Amino acid sequence: MNNSDPDFIDLAKQIKAWSQSLGFQQTGISDVELEQHEQFLQQWLSDGFHGNMDYMFKHGSKRSHPEELIEGTQRIISVRMDYWPEQAKDAGSVLNDPISAYISRYALGRDYHKLMRSRLQKLADKIEQHIGSFGYRVFVDSAPVLEKAIAEKSGIGWIGKHTNVINEKAGSWFFLGEIYTDLPLPVDSPANNHCGSCQSCIDICPTQAIIAPYKLDARRCISYLTIELRESIPVEFRKPMGNRIYGCDDCQMVCPWNKFSSPTQESDFLPRQHLDASALIELFDWDEPGFLTRTEGSAIRRIGFECWMRNIAVALGNCETTTTVVDALMAKKEHDSKLIREHVLWALEQHQQ
Repeated sequence: MNNSDPDFIDLAKQIKAWSQSLGFQQTGISDVELEQHEQFLQQWLSDGFHGNMDYMFKHGSKRSHPEELIEGTQRIISVRMDYWPEQAKDAGSVLNDPISAYISRYALGRDYHKLMRSRLQKLADKIEQHIGSFGYRVFVDSAPVLEKAIAEKSGIGWIGKHTNVINEKAGSWFFLGEIYTDLPLPVDSPANNHCGSCQSCIDICPTQAIIAPYKLDARRCISYLTIELRESIPVEFRKPMGNRIYGCDDCQMVCPWNKFSSPTQESDFLPRQHLDASALIELFDWDEPGFLTRTEGSAIRRIGFECWMRNIAVALGNCETTTTVVDALMAKKEHDSKLIREHVLWALEQHQQ
């Protein structure tokens, strides 16, 4: 290192301080060695647990070899941003009210992708202002990146039995983001696993998607079924879905480490359009233009109107039989969408038993 080279130990400390000032609750740095996680990924794909998420196959080995995705990458800066919306209606009470729509708490406010990407870009700008031009690229769940493995290596937290990342001081209600860089920064120690003998997440899963500790069959997961799947929801999973119309938080809600979680400080993550406790009937009455307007800037919009209505139809099929519920379903019985019609007819069948 000559006199013009940056002090990378000091730079790493400054990066973490800048990161905190930008609203990230934690920052860690890892190297690019992900061989162990690569083996796990290959086995997971080989078992077919990815379902229709064919993008998991794409890009070859770039997902587990960051230096192949972005040439010259030596280190990964991993960040955590908490999202638990304390002001939202109690999650448990919504789940226990069959006529209410349960939406995963991460999706109640603004789509996190743009917000976090913007903050990470600001962090990269600060580094550049301090040391000059350097090689980097920002990622927020937008490319073949093993973000959970990277978070574990950088000390953000460990991958729990439900396959989400857990921090012993902050639980698991957080988003992850990364900066791939060619800077030879000092790396942090990986997080240690503290799940112990607990298997609350495995026991609570409504569809038994966590088929073994640290092994998730996405094809059974309600988050996959309501968000990723664009086809008919398998009949065997419709009843267990209950009133969950976008995602599922059960495995995190029972995790004992979430007693240490803190509410988000980001106003953008607070509930919009009363989606923290809306009635299923009200949401089922939306037309497509209304759906697009009300979900503008939301992660929910990505599933599209058809899947939105499909999911709500299933939830209405799981409600107590009332004239109001049956009438709402009957009104959509002849819907133009074959996908919606199929799930509406299934729901009506549940109220004729």
